[in-house]
Amino acid sequence: MSYYLGIEFGSTRIKAVMVDEGHAVAAQGSHTWENQLVDGLWTYCLADVWTGVQHAVATLLDDLAARHGGRSPDIACIGVSAMMHGYLPFGAAGDQLAGFRTWRNTNTGAASAALSGALGMTIPLRWSIAHLYQAVLDGEPHVSGIAHLTTLAGYVHERLTGERVLGVGDASGMFPIDSATCDWDAPRLDIAQGLLDGQGAGIRLRDILPRVLSAGQPAGVLTVEGARLLDPSGRIPAGTPCCPPEGDAGTGMVATNAVAPRTGNVSAGTSIFAMVTLERPLPHQHPEIDLVTTPVGDPVAMVHCNNGASEIDAWARVFGQFAARAGHEVNPGQVFGTLFEAALDGEPDGGGLLAYNYLAGEPVTGLTQGRPLIVRAPDSRLDLPNLARTLIMSAFATLSLGMRTLTDEGVQVDALRAQGGMFATPGVAQRLLAAALGVPVEVAATASEGGAWGMAVLAGYAADSHGLGLADYLAQVVFAHEQVATVAPDEADEAGFARFLDSYRKGLAIQRVAMTL
Repeated sequence: MSYYLGIEFGSTRIKAVMVDEGHAVAAQGSHTWENQLVDGLWTYCLADVWTGVQHAVATLLDDLAARHGGRSPDIACIGVSAMMHGYLPFGAAGDQLAGFRTWRNTNTGAASAALSGALGMTIPLRWSIAHLYQAVLDGEPHVSGIAHLTTLAGYVHERLTGERVLGVGDASGMFPIDSATCDWDAPRLDIAQGLLDGQGAGIRLRDILPRVLSAGQPAGVLTVEGARLLDPSGRIPAGTPCCPPEGDAGTGMVATNAVAPRTGNVSAGTSIFAMVTLERPLPHQHPEIDLVTTPVGDPVAMVHCNNGASEIDAWARVFGQFAARAGHEVNPGQVFGTLFEAALDGEPDGGGLLAYNYLAGEPVTGLTQGRPLIVRAPDSRLDLPNLARTLIMSAFATLSLGMRTLTDEGVQVDALRAQGGMFATPGVAQRLLAAALGVPVEVAATASEGGAWGMAVLAGYAADSHGLGLADYLAQVVFAHEQVATVAPDEADEAGFARFLDSYRKGLAIQRVAMTL
């Protein structure tokens, strides 16, 4: 039996998933980590990448041995995925020149505005080119020494294989992609180079960006050093093939079978974003809409919100602590299940409560800093069901605002597939998301597996595509017999969410004042 290994570096967990030839989960492992705010910038220490992935892989291999015996697994292909965007610059000797600046940072406003105007498309605050150009505008001395710029997935893949490459989906969050060539957009590279030269940056953009690959293409093998980095126990051998490293947006699309036109997905975690594969280009530029690609380079409209489920996590911890102090120890899964189930008993608009989940700045609503808030009028109904429902609706509110822009542009989607831990409690977040977006929402049995499972699927595709394109491979091989639960928008839920969203829009003024405190 051959296996495929997918590893994903998420915002709060490093997760490893191994699937068998039928893409069923054979084993999994994980490691918890957290970003840190250092000198005003969100970051992770790269040393934590390796301690974290080694722990995740070790727990996966132990799980595999417990389930299937102690033999070393026959791994046919490995894939690495991670949070997209951000800034990881390296010198010619491989030395890290600046701290890893993640997608969560919003300090790149001047660069984003200049690039968006010059390139004729939205360049979001979190894109790698925005981080690079902002460093240039700020006169950071390390810029002239940059020999290589990459993403977190690209960094890990290079350390494992020695190959300086990036999957096209992840690449599309660094710099614009030409879908016709599945490579960097050459005319826009020239324009961006002109901007860099005008600032005396002293770097050549074409030279510092990784080589772009599409899903299914070979991307190197584990080196001896890479095998030791990944698994010091030696159970994963050098020479194991690897597929192109991808971003979490692309693995989310794969995990939800949403790479064909008129399909889309929603991934909910620390951030929340929706991806819709386009039938045709958007006629207008919108600051809240990113144009990225699938793992094979097809154009995708992306609504990315910096803030997702973290505030729900914080409240769940509070309720768990309360239960423990009352003498009733409950595990986190029970806390979340109880909280989410209570939301179904809440009033459709949350009883007049208002919540903001903004732990970080939110570009979609024009906010540069985060201030989580719960606000209520004297006549609002504060109880557990209304609070739970309001917290979940708050997690979807900013996404709803962005998706309305796509609707206004005539973009059609038959249904959205949702993934992430929020959807582990059946029928709750799914139902409220359908109300928030006004489209049917599908949740498959693999929804809670997330991007690591999607990355394992991409590894399987690279090992044996069955001669199919990615969309057909997913439809005919991976998801041919999937079980999907579909929830259509409920009229009362939609009306209640609309009332909540109206208050949410008006209450953004409170957020702007809170940022000054």
